[in-house]
Amino acid sequence: MKQTALVLITLFFFLSCQGQGLLTDKNNFTRQDTLRGSITPEREWWDLTYYHLDIEVIPDDKFISGKNTIHYKVLQSQQVMQIDLQHPLKITKVLQNGKALEVKHDGNAHFVSLLENQKIGTVNSIDVYYEGHPKEAKRAPWDGGFSWKKDKNGNHFIATSCQGLGASVWWPNKDHMYDEVDSMLISVTNPKTLTNVSNGRLRALVENKNNTVTSHWFVNNPINNYGVNVNIGDYVNFSEVYNGEKGDLDMNYYVLRDHLETAKTHFKDAPKMMKAFEHWFGPYPFYEDSFKLVEVPYLGMEHQSSVTYGNKYKQGYLGRDLSGTGLGLKFDFIIIHEAGHEWFANNITNKDIADMWIHEGFTSYSENLFLDYYYGKEASADYVIGTRRNIQNDKPLIGNYNVNNEGSSDMYYKGANILHTLRQLIEDDEKWRGILRGMNAEFYHQTVTTDQIENYLSKETGKDLTAFFNQYLRTIKIPTLEYSISDTLLKFRWTNTVENFDMPIQVEFNDQSKWIFPTTEWQSTEIVSKKIKIDRDFYVKSKKI
Repeated sequence: MKQTALVLITLFFFLSCQGQGLLTDKNNFTRQDTLRGSITPEREWWDLTYYHLDIEVIPDDKFISGKNTIHYKVLQSQQVMQIDLQHPLKITKVLQNGKALEVKHDGNAHFVSLLENQKIGTVNSIDVYYEGHPKEAKRAPWDGGFSWKKDKNGNHFIATSCQGLGASVWWPNKDHMYDEVDSMLISVTNPKTLTNVSNGRLRALVENKNNTVTSHWFVNNPINNYGVNVNIGDYVNFSEVYNGEKGDLDMNYYVLRDHLETAKTHFKDAPKMMKAFEHWFGPYPFYEDSFKLVEVPYLGMEHQSSVTYGNKYKQGYLGRDLSGTGLGLKFDFIIIHEAGHEWFANNITNKDIADMWIHEGFTSYSENLFLDYYYGKEASADYVIGTRRNIQNDKPLIGNYNVNNEGSSDMYYKGANILHTLRQLIEDDEKWRGILRGMNAEFYHQTVTTDQIENYLSKETGKDLTAFFNQYLRTIKIPTLEYSISDTLLKFRWTNTVENFDMPIQVEFNDQSKWIFPTTEWQSTEIVSKKIKIDRDFYVKSKKI
């Protein structure tokens, strides 16, 4: 592949990250950033228990209206509640037990004054009514909002996407990652010639007298806000039952009518994905809600139990291989990557978006584990090492906390290579598999911090990984092994590292492999060779001096 082509592929990939906020170099944060990104006093006193989002979508006018009924448990006795909804949508009224409540607006944050005393331990609800023309996504899913498109037959083809920007771009909610609602009903009214597909399972489909139809989708499991979606189009459905680790799993596919036969062949990657990922990560986390792939007019997104798909029925990333090895064309990137998020993003969810590397690093790593399952360990290593060409080391993987700020887009493939390196340190693939499965059991349906993930991995590997993660997550420095060889003496040390960095590494010489144990001080060992080669599986640099 020519170098120019590689550059274009890499640029294409990073542009795709940019719209999710992943390349935003923002250092000056505003009050709105803090209101959006922090657990404010008006958020922390109540715990989400249930949403009923009930909206009508009017495609010809690009208009939505409806309400969200928010059920919550009182943790502290407070009277002011923060609800988030982004311009140009407007809250028209808020009711509790039929009584109108005062709402003070501060940009995209809306502060509702409750009339009734909020007694600790009680479960109450409010009804938030809203309407308007929601923000239209210009390059979905990367800039977020509603996609108002049409298929080639002239039918409306509509979808939502809102990662990073936030679910409040199209519906009112508690728009912070730390508090996932326990369950949810999504009711969507749209023209009866079209079908809406949302998260969870379809409970009812009701035809109305005004040539509309209302679909009621119930989500039985906790769900993060950006994982909630609406997809409206001229859909047809086919399905299969997958015999998984927890029994029968319904796998449903919703595609445009003209794509049915193509999808029946192409979507065979979906059960293959499920088999590989249940092997590596444990049972699919949402059996109760089924698994769906839903065709949309943009590239795709990890919406929980309704993963959206727009890869144009091509292998790789829109027909491209981001690793440059050819192995990326062995699978449909969107099916494998976005479905991998069901374990990392939807099952295990970051509390603060600054820790989004947990979502993207582990899920990008899942791509080569898919290859490992079907094509072997060497192929999977080729792939993940090939993706290093996409790493820029522009800024740390962890963003700024409490201001809705992601870290570097390197969270994808630097994240994957960090985990690939960690696999080498463990030297036991079954143990590594057990750790990944254990993570999904330990943090099942939870929101987590980077510290929790680091502590878990240190405990389960039996290694103090503090300096390892400080190096790779919190700096842009790649460890460099400086070495010299004199006669039979190999001298070596780590440079370009954080304090106390002492990662062991394997070196190869004379068809042999040997572990060495560098620190930031010079060490030495005897070898019978005039040159060495650093094991490629470690994400490091080397320098002979």
